[in-house]
Amino acid sequence: MGKRKQPFGYKMEFGDIVPEPEEAEAVRSIYLRYLAGASFNALAESLQEQGLPYDGDKPWNKNMVARILEDKRYAGTDKFPSLITEEQFLAVQERRKQMTPERIQTPAQKELRKLCGGSPPQYVESQVLGILNRLIHDPQLIAASISDVADSPIYQRQRRELDDLLRSPPVDEEQAKSSALTLASFMLTSIGPEEYETCRLQRLFRGRQPMKELDAELLRQSVRKITYSDKDVKILLKNNQWMEGGTQA
Repeated sequence: MGKRKQPFGYKMEFGDIVPEPEEAEAVRSIYLRYLAGASFNALAESLQEQGLPYDGDKPWNKNMVARILEDKRYAGTDKFPSLITEEQFLAVQERRKQMTPERIQTPAQKELRKLCGGSPPQYVESQVLGILNRLIHDPQLIAASISDVADSPIYQRQRRELDDLLRSPPVDEEQAKSSALTLASFMLTSIGPEEYETCRLQRLFRGRQPMKELDAELLRQSVRKITYSDKDVKILLKNNQWMEGGTQA
């Protein structure tokens, strides 16, 4: 169980924070060896072999080493006695920047992160690209459950009324027009939002060229959510249709 109350390298003595001799020496060694070229993993393995605990019975790992190397208190801040010099601390931070260059995200990758709710693994981007390219190739894969308007009793009654008017000469044009408008209005109001979105998405993908990399605007306009697990990727289109692995889910 973890029981550390002070940073590794320090202890409380008569109400004051003072160096813990063995741990303080390990901190100095970590900084010196890192500046000499040692990796986080190599330092963790060496510390584990020494048998000097970091926090209770927890084994050393690279994250523990990283925390020590980024903690400015070792240079003598916030009432902590210095175990290293300010120059050593700054030199370590510079080396860490060189070892982990900043990753520049494209607009599409930023949008992908929003849709995933966090930074996704690299395979997610390539699979989403494949799914969207499949929709570009065949927009008819985008489909929603269409309301069965023709089977509605109201529709059938209005349809019969219109047919009767058209079969009864002379045709009352005004009444036929009114009946046709009523029928059209019923059909229009029977169409759900998923069907509108389906038509919009089909138009959005139709006529596009296959993408070599993700397009941020296409993601924003077409995708509501992305999920992934064990390298299986699913996207939820804005018509509430799930697509998986480049095929219809």
